Amino acid sequence: MRALQIAATGMSAQQTRVEVISNNLANMSTTAYNARRAEFADLFYQQQTRPGTISSTDGTVLPAGVQLGLGVRPTAVSVNLAQGTLTQTGGDLDLAIDGPGYLEVTMPSGASGYTRDGGLKRSPDGEIVTSDGYPVAPGITIPDDASTLAINAAGEVYAYFNTQVQPQLLGQITLADFSNDKGLEAIGSNLFLETEASGPPQVSDPGQNGLGTLRQGYLEESSVDAVREITELIKAQRGYELNAKVITAADEMLGATTQLR
Repeated sequence: MRALQIAATGMSAQQTRVEVISNNLANMSTTAYNARRAEFADLFYQQQTRPGTISSTDGTVLPAGVQLGLGVRPTAVSVNLAQGTLTQTGGDLDLAIDGPGYLEVTMPSGASGYTRDGGLKRSPDGEIVTSDGYPVAPGITIPDDASTLAINAAGEVYAYFNTQVQPQLLGQITLADFSNDKGLEAIGSNLFLETEASGPPQVSDPGQNGLGTLRQGYLEESSVDAVREITELIKAQRGYELNAKVITAADEMLGATTQLR
């Protein structure tokens, strides 16, 4: 009886769906987190009678045939790239990207990582880094005697000093964009890596070539909608229960078969 295996794939699919939803809810307060969505497709079909087959009785062509599905399988966990709400924090090194783009950071291996988490910090050497200590490209160091810091929408970083009137330009933060953002590989800590699916990064100044601008003193909130996630969780739970009932019904049918005399 194929119903047992088919219902088992349905339960497994709903379990995957619940796991994705739980990860979304767990990251409701994660800076610049984008909600994920599980996607599924039907499995192979057993062709008992192919559509278009000529009937052996009168020679007519069967319009539909008999195709029995064998269940469901997960195909992807896609990312919803909707931008979260920008919340004012007032921090000198808090940056929100208003529009498309990612900050480029240098990983310990020397490879480039990408993030929308603009909760930046100052290292002991004065370098602008992420919360995990990864330097933000192109590498900007803040002087020890700088009193305040200003970052404009174009990513230019200015330092103000008590001993001089004019600010000093320290550098310019750039942004990277990809032809397929959903193809980036998530590695945790709000970081992504380039893949063949994402395409190579296109690095430009903020506000150029369709990239967003920077907002100093703001952070991007998570884009998770709690009401939508709870609704999806209820639907996944009901789907799991229905597939479990199919297994129970198939088991009772098999039991009835074995009791025949």
